[in-house]
Amino acid sequence: MPQIAQIAETYSSQIFWLLLTFGFVFFVIGLGMVPKVQGTADARDAKISGDLDAAKAAFARADEAEADYRVRDAQSRAAAQATLVQAKAQAAKASETKLAAADAEVAAKIAAAEARIKAASDAALAEIETVAADAARDMVARIAGVQASDDAARNAVKAALAHG
Repeated sequence: MPQIAQIAETYSSQIFWLLLTFGFVFFVIGLGMVPKVQGTADARDAKISGDLDAAKAAFARADEAEADYRVRDAQSRAAAQATLVQAKAQAAKASETKLAAADAEVAAKIAAAEARIKAASDAALAEIETVAADAARDMVARIAGVQASDDAARNAVKAALAHG
């Protein structure tokens, strides 16, 4: 086999070129390009880590802002409740004042109406006494044939009305 014989002659030359190629690849790629690629990967890892830290800080700020918002919201609700209670108290006080004024006005009207009723009742009673006294005097004059005085007839009617 002549090919095997040729291999033996070129064997040392092939090993030389093989070692030279691997050495070139090692020095160019291993010592030249790999550190640059590794630097790029490290820079990317550092940027990602920085972005994650910035995101965590943003989340922390957002949580603080939300907590502040909740505190302000609770304070606003409490202030609104206090204003509502105060407004209700003022409205109740105003209502009470108006109601007291209306009660006083109604009481005055009732008192005036009672006074008018009392006056009308007294006038009607006096009229009834007068009519009854006249009727009693006429009856005494017809039945007994005696003229009774106005005072006697009035006193008799008053006594009869008093005893029912």
